[in-house]
Amino acid sequence: MPLPFIKAEGTGNDFVVVDLRGGVGPAQAQAIQDPAVVRQVCDRHFGVGADGVLAILPSTAGDARMRVLNADGSEAEMCGNGLRCVAKVLYESDPTLRRPRLNIETGAGVLACTLEVTGGSVQNVAEEMGRPRLTRSEIPLSPGTDERALSEPIRARDREFRFTAVSMGNPHAVIFVDDEQDLRALAETYGPALEVADRFPRRTNVEFARLRGREIDLVVWERGSGLTLACGTGACATVVAACLEGRLAPGAETPVHLPGGTLAITVAADYSGVRLQGPARIVFQGTLDDGRLSAR
Repeated sequence: MPLPFIKAEGTGNDFVVVDLRGGVGPAQAQAIQDPAVVRQVCDRHFGVGADGVLAILPSTAGDARMRVLNADGSEAEMCGNGLRCVAKVLYESDPTLRRPRLNIETGAGVLACTLEVTGGSVQNVAEEMGRPRLTRSEIPLSPGTDERALSEPIRARDREFRFTAVSMGNPHAVIFVDDEQDLRALAETYGPALEVADRFPRRTNVEFARLRGREIDLVVWERGSGLTLACGTGACATVVAACLEGRLAPGAETPVHLPGGTLAITVAADYSGVRLQGPARIVFQGTLDDGRLSAR
């Protein structure tokens, strides 16, 4: 039987969403989570094309569980834009979950999603992203101590940068650019080297950010996916880093402008949690035949 999927996007961060909770054979469920198959499906020329595959799985802790598989086949602990897409798919396709608040299990814990619904369609989702992890051992960052990495120097290729490290369940290295350098060019040029730097034992997402008053322009090099149009956890980590560096004060909503759109981020005054709010949209639906579920 062909495997149904939904192509969804949140501020341009696009995904192939597959609901594996029921009606799907174990062989199909295993195949779509195989790294080689994920790479084929996410290929933008020979596959569906996506930044990753989101597998919806059963959960004993929440309404459902989200597994995030990057375009290169690796697994991510969490994906903010993906979580909104999964919440939308669950609400609109599962009558038992048609309620304004869903609790979804992720690699970063069970996260609450509050849905804004118009005419039966989810337009926006507010996600409670949990507590930002700030110590080197939590992120993780080498050496793994209980200290924070604030404006820490790091060298990549021919440049030295200063980064602040934050984990939103997945690691981020946030670099603020105080001049008019092109953020996308910086991400494309230095993101690949920083992602795999020795200091990051699980690799890292890399953010290049610029403040404009109380708003932030942001381009992200995502671990396992490369340059993307948006990164929800990256937007959260960037606002946290801006507060830690004294560039912003926590407690107020901050618009973060990414190539794919704008996300609204609020860091709790005591850093006990972060709220992310943004859109989710279904692009199209389709099926994957057995040929697409075989690793080549």
